[in-house]
Amino acid sequence: MADLSFIVGLVGNVISILVFASPIGTFRRVVKKKSTESFKWQPYVTTLMSTSMWTYYGLLKTNGLLVVTVNGAGTVLQAIYVILYLIYTSKDTRIYMAKMVGLLNVGVIGVVILVTLLALHGSLRLLVMGSLCAALTIGMYASPLYAMKMVMKTQSVEYMPFSLSFFLFLNAGIWTIYAVLVRDIFILIPNAIGFVLGSAQLVIYFIYKKKAPNSAKETDIERAEEEGSAQFVDHMEMQNRRKYEEYESSNHLNKGRSLPKLFMARQNSFSGILKTLSLSPNELKTYWQKDGYDVI
Repeated sequence: MADLSFIVGLVGNVISILVFASPIGTFRRVVKKKSTESFKWQPYVTTLMSTSMWTYYGLLKTNGLLVVTVNGAGTVLQAIYVILYLIYTSKDTRIYMAKMVGLLNVGVIGVVILVTLLALHGSLRLLVMGSLCAALTIGMYASPLYAMKMVMKTQSVEYMPFSLSFFLFLNAGIWTIYAVLVRDIFILIPNAIGFVLGSAQLVIYFIYKKKAPNSAKETDIERAEEEGSAQFVDHMEMQNRRKYEEYESSNHLNKGRSLPKLFMARQNSFSGILKTLSLSPNELKTYWQKDGYDVI
């Protein structure tokens, strides 16, 4: 059982480090453009806090080597991301972000370490640290809920990249198995929740990935109809205006006779145009032809 848990934990290390390394491409772009653009800094600061606390938990735990290695590597990578963000962000953001890094990653973690070392002992120390780490991890796994909401609202998967969702699902699954093997409830609870949420993300992804082409097609059709209707109305208005001007130039209006059909059509053209806004191209053609207009 010990050998199996070590192998599973080793696989978990590899997957987790791949997840931690996923923002490397983002920060290559940041360094190249010398700007953080619209990228958010909060995920890197909170992940740095989480990996730091899990590293400390692994040091307190008996046989916690694999917990230390994976979270130690994560801490190093997140620290690099935070430093790069501080270098290339705007001055105002840099000041505020530096304060938050000092508060969360120095102040809070420093207090937690001091309290657990000086005031708590034995199993109580492990209980407090494990609970804090589990709570942080649950919060991080719950963060994609907003992306899931956006996917369902927009019926587009652009807000939820498949690769990231898949690796988070895989990561939570492997660490859930590891937690069962080593009987660690603090690793088990957050990763089991993460596995369920990751499964939900993948299900939602495949549902709306299939819907996306149809939705896009419907949108294109609606846009084409709107553009076609607008062009058709413009054409009819110009044609009506031209006929009216021809009529005016002829100057053959008799006072005792009613106004010609073209002049009446000119007077009613505005209401006709309003009516055509709700018609399809085929309906527009029928509508104007019944009044004797030539439709090109």
